[in-house]
Amino acid sequence: MAIALLPVRALCLLPLLFLSAHSQALPFRGGFLGRLYAAENPDGVGLRNAIEGNDGGVAGDEGDQTEVIDTDPAFGPLIFGSEFGNGGGGLKAAEESEFEGKWELVLEDSGVSAMHMQLLPNNKVLIFDSTVLGPSKMLLPKGTPCPVRPNAKEPDCWAHANIYDIETGALRPLTIITDPWCSSGGLGADGNFVSTGGFDAGSKSVRFLGLCDNCDWQDTPNVLGDGRWYSTQTKLEDGAFVVMGGRRSYSYEFVTVGNQISSKTTYSRFLDETTDLDENNLYPFVNLLPDGTLFVFANSRSIILDARNNKVVRELPRLIGGSRSYPASGMSALLPMKLKNHVDSRRVKAEVIVCGGAKPKAYRAVEKNQTFMPALRDCARLVVTDPNAQWKKEAMPSRRVMGDMLILPTGDLLILNGAAKGTSAWNFAEDPNLVPVLYSPEKPAGKRFRELKAATIPRMYHAVSMVLPDGRILVGGSNTNPTYTFTGVKFPTEMRLEKFSPHYLDPALQHLRPEIVAELTDKKMRYNRSFYVKFRVNSNGRKVSKKDVMVTMYAPPFTTHGYSMNQRLLQLSNTVLRKEGDVYHLDTKAPPSGTIAPPGDYLVFVVHRGVPSVGMWARIQ
Repeated sequence: MAIALLPVRALCLLPLLFLSAHSQALPFRGGFLGRLYAAENPDGVGLRNAIEGNDGGVAGDEGDQTEVIDTDPAFGPLIFGSEFGNGGGGLKAAEESEFEGKWELVLEDSGVSAMHMQLLPNNKVLIFDSTVLGPSKMLLPKGTPCPVRPNAKEPDCWAHANIYDIETGALRPLTIITDPWCSSGGLGADGNFVSTGGFDAGSKSVRFLGLCDNCDWQDTPNVLGDGRWYSTQTKLEDGAFVVMGGRRSYSYEFVTVGNQISSKTTYSRFLDETTDLDENNLYPFVNLLPDGTLFVFANSRSIILDARNNKVVRELPRLIGGSRSYPASGMSALLPMKLKNHVDSRRVKAEVIVCGGAKPKAYRAVEKNQTFMPALRDCARLVVTDPNAQWKKEAMPSRRVMGDMLILPTGDLLILNGAAKGTSAWNFAEDPNLVPVLYSPEKPAGKRFRELKAATIPRMYHAVSMVLPDGRILVGGSNTNPTYTFTGVKFPTEMRLEKFSPHYLDPALQHLRPEIVAELTDKKMRYNRSFYVKFRVNSNGRKVSKKDVMVTMYAPPFTTHGYSMNQRLLQLSNTVLRKEGDVYHLDTKAPPSGTIAPPGDYLVFVVHRGVPSVGMWARIQ
C-alpha cells in the first residue's frame, strides 16, 4: 500500500513511536497506526502532498517584494505604519500605570494536567487532559464506577477531568469515557459545554457537560463523520457549531442547534492543500465574520469560506515568513469589534491578528538532529472585511511559539506562555518564554507592545490560560512529556495553577474601578435592542463622561494547544449616560445579529478610564 511510504513525522507529530520506555503503557501500537493511516481522504490529495513533500503553500518567501521598514533574518520584512489607526476616547489611567502585573500561586495541584480549559457561566472552570497519558494525581470518588474505555483492558479509576471553583479553589473530579486528547470545544447557546473529537475511539465522539453541581460528562461516541483530532470548533450565528479539520481529516461538518449531529462531512481542498510533510495546518484558526462567512487560516494561507454552501468566497494574501498552525503553533485572535449603532452587521469591520509560530521545517529539525530553530517574532494583522486586504506586520519584543493570546476586557491583548525555540510536540521546544506581553491594537505602530512581569514557571507544550470574571488570568498546565512525569526531566509535568493580574489591576488604580450593580442591570440581551447597564464608580469628584466609559462583552473561549476557540470581544456603542444618586445609568445597544455575537453567554464589563469592572454574565438570544 502506498500509505506505508509515509514518514512517521507526516503521520503523528507526537513522538509516540520513539519512546521505548513508555511504549508498553501506551495503547498506540499495532492497530492504532493502521486506523490512523486509514483516515478518510476523499481524493488522496493530502496523501500525495505528504509523500511528495508539498510545503503546504509556504514556498516563495524569498521572492516577496513587501516594502522593508524593519527586518529580522528569521522571518523577513516587517511593516510599521499608521494603517491600523490610533485609539481615541477619554484619558485611560491604566495606560499611564507603571504596574507590570502580579503573579500568584493559587493551587499547588490541579489534580489533572491542564491541557484543555473552559470558563463556564457558573464561574467554574473545566479542566481536562487525555485518558491515555497515565495516572493523573486525582482519583475518582469512592463509589464511582471506574470506566473500561474502548481498546483498554483494565478499569481506570483515575480522573482525567475536573471542575475548578475559582472562588474556593475546590476541585470536583469528572468521569470521561472516550479520550478527548487534543479535542475541540465551546459553550453552546444554552451555556452547556460541547466537546468534539479527540484521540482514537474519541476522535468521532461528541460530549456534553451541563452546569449543575453534580453534572458529569455525557458521551456520544462514533457520531462524527470524520475523525477530529486537532480540529477547531466554531460557533455559528444560530448557535450551531462547525467542526473543521483534524489530522488527515480534510473536511468539516456541523453539530447543529439542539446538539444534533448529521455525520455529513464536506471535503475542503484548502485544508488538504495546506498540509505539508510535518502537517503545520492542524487546529486551524477559524472566526465567524459579520456577514456569516468564516475566516479560515491554516499553515500560512487563509480563505473566506461560505461553509453552508461549501463555497470559497476568496483566498486572502498569504502570510509570509513561516507556518502558524500546529505544530508550528502561532497565536491568533479576532481583534475587538467596535459597534457604532450599526444595524447592518455587514458594515462591522473585522480584523484578525496572527503572531509568532515557527519555520515549516522546525519540527523536522528537532526530530532529525535535536536542532531547535528560533521561533518567529512577527505579528501580522489583516482587515478581512476589506476586499483589498493586505497583511501588515510588526515585531513582538521576543520570539514565541505555542504561546497563548487572550483578549482582555479593555480590548488589549495579552500574549503569554510558550517558548522561543522549537515547535509543538513532546520535548520539541527549548528556552521557555516567561515574559507576558501586552498588545494595545489602537496605539500607534511602535508603541503597541509592552512587556509585563515575568513568570517563574515555564509554561510550554500543553499549557493553557484564560480570562477570569475579575480580570485576572488563570494560567495552568504544561506537560512536554508523554506521561505524567515529575522527576528526571528538564521540564516536569506542571500541576500548579497561577493567577496573573494585568496592568489594569494596579492597586493604585482600584479607586477608578467601576462596579456593575447586578441587581439593576439586564441579564438578557436581544439583538439590536437597547441594553441598560447600571454601575457605580468613585470618580474623586471628576465628571464621568461617555468618553471615559465603555461596555464590552466577552465570549470566553475554549483554550488548548495555544488557540482560544470562539474568543471574541465586542465594544458596545454608548448612547446615553446619566447619573441618579450614586448610580450611573448607561444606555447601550446590543449587537445587531448572531453573526456579530453568536447566541449564548458573555461576560459584560464596564471599563472606566482603562480599568475594568468585575464581569457580569449575560445571555444574548
